[in-house]
Amino acid sequence: MSDSTLRPTTASGLTEPEAREFHSIFVTSFIAFTVIAIIAHILVWQWRPWLPGPNGYTTGMLDGVNFVKSMLT
Repeated sequence: MSDSTLRPTTASGLTEPEAREFHSIFVTSFIAFTVIAIIAHILVWQWRPWLPGPNGYTTGMLDGVNFVKSMLT
């Protein structure tokens, strides 16, 4: 094997362009995951806040059921 066919060895085994490409994909994926997680947390906070008010947690999902039940009776 001649020296011209050898790739430079690094700790990761990637060349500089490969490492840059992997880094850009990793950063893009991390940002997308973080944005999705933030949106999910906002939606869950709107559905059921983590810190209850002075009256505690309300049963918001059952309010609609009780309303329909009262209309039927």
